[in-house]
Amino acid sequence: MQASLEINLFGTCSVRLSGDDPLDVRGAKHRALICMLATAPLGRRTRTYLQNTLWGYSGYDCGHQNLRRALADLRKQFGRDFDFFFHTTNSDVELDLEHVRFVGDVNAGLFLEDLNVKQRDFEDWVASIRANPAQIAALHRSPAASAVRRPRPRVVVLPLNYLGDDPVLRALGDWIGEQTCRILSRSKLLSVISHLSGRAMVQNPIVISDVRQTLDVDYLANGTIRRSGKGVVCDIDFIAAATGQVLWTRELYLEDANHLDKLNESLNAIAFSIARSIAHSAVAAVQAQQMDDIEDHNLTIAGATLMHRRTLRDFLKSRDYLIEAQTRMDGIAEPLTWLGKWYVLNVMKGYSLDRARDAQMAVECCARALDIDPESSLALTIDGFVHTILDHNVETAERRFDTALQINPNESLAWLLKGSLKAFTDDGAAAVDATTRARRLSPIDPFGYYYDSLASTAHLAAENYQNALDYADKSLRTNDRHLSTHRARIVALHHLGRGEDARKAAQMLMKNFPTFSLAQYRKSHPATNYKLGQQAIAALSASGID
Repeated sequence: MQASLEINLFGTCSVRLSGDDPLDVRGAKHRALICMLATAPLGRRTRTYLQNTLWGYSGYDCGHQNLRRALADLRKQFGRDFDFFFHTTNSDVELDLEHVRFVGDVNAGLFLEDLNVKQRDFEDWVASIRANPAQIAALHRSPAASAVRRPRPRVVVLPLNYLGDDPVLRALGDWIGEQTCRILSRSKLLSVISHLSGRAMVQNPIVISDVRQTLDVDYLANGTIRRSGKGVVCDIDFIAAATGQVLWTRELYLEDANHLDKLNESLNAIAFSIARSIAHSAVAAVQAQQMDDIEDHNLTIAGATLMHRRTLRDFLKSRDYLIEAQTRMDGIAEPLTWLGKWYVLNVMKGYSLDRARDAQMAVECCARALDIDPESSLALTIDGFVHTILDHNVETAERRFDTALQINPNESLAWLLKGSLKAFTDDGAAAVDATTRARRLSPIDPFGYYYDSLASTAHLAAENYQNALDYADKSLRTNDRHLSTHRARIVALHHLGRGEDARKAAQMLMKNFPTFSLAQYRKSHPATNYKLGQQAIAALSASGID
């Protein structure tokens, strides 16, 4: 049986090593040391802090020896299990919180009530917790199994290292890491570790295993910055934390680091490469493994990615991964939300064999996701999408999008889908504004073709036909199996007076989607009762589609 560390923080403090050969930690300072680590962010504290708090300021050498002796005692008691729970360096001591379980009752007494350690700093620390017990009381509530699962991969971007003592390079390397984190954090498919946590990791020489264990990340980006002539060169590596494999490396040359617009363009490209690599890695992982062996976050991101691929095979397979993710993470909203979107797209793409059933499944998935997390901006957004596409309830859909944006003004998908809703209801100016915001907020989205497609529709509503054509062409270069993009392109060509090109485009649409018809469009599309829809019907008919 795998050992775990059971800790009771309230009333009678206890620390027990469970497993085949259970052990109770008896020493007061040994228990205090473990409790200090168990309540620390990421389970990690510096040796200096532990020494001073538990043994006072009697001198570095004395405190150093006392801490070392305490750790040696614990190693002797824990035996081979010590390295399973503890990770020590010259500067830090870390407790692996993944294998810690908090037991007992928070109402059983005061925090560490019977732990009699007569050191002023320790007593002050205990008093600060007792003054606000809620800050750690949650540790004693056993989370649901799903709560420890991760639906999204975690990534950290470390500040770039610099050679020498150039303060400009130091500041620029730190800013590049911070800005890249900010760009990545807009993605709804990634969990991005804060820049401050990344900065703390570069205070010492970087060891990939340390970064992985301390920050619990799946991927990291790091590199160096140096001067080259009149410019600056950044060498950036993107690494899989579990294996240390370098997935790619990029060299970024900044001729003038003061031109922040150009620098931001380069960082957007770096961030896009990170997001795309993670998506590709997830798809490769699920294709190479049995379902039971796939990590949770790979299930979610592969499901969301394959859902937007060109082929029917990939689209259908994505449902299997999302259902498995939802089964494993029953108390988490995200897998349900993506599964809800899958059912909407299944209807939209014309793949559904039972439209009524799939529509109901989409509604139920979103409802369950919002029951779990009523303030999930993504779940609210997809629920708005459901109301837009499946029941054409414009008022409810707009309320969902607006609520999502109140919770998270940077929810790019909410801006995008709100833009499409505005386009369908003939508010072209608002549609262009919303889709422009969406594209600006999501320069790294692996579904970029979808953003370009809906931007094309927005410009149709605004009667900016050349812009609509440009966005449609850009979208089709990435994914030529998206029906609405083909429709938008035909409408744009028709209104630009390019009738022959519109007819060729209509032939291409029917080749890719032979079951499409104007009768189907009139029946199912939310814009058919508005000007945009009527113009689309006229353009499609004039281009030879019945």
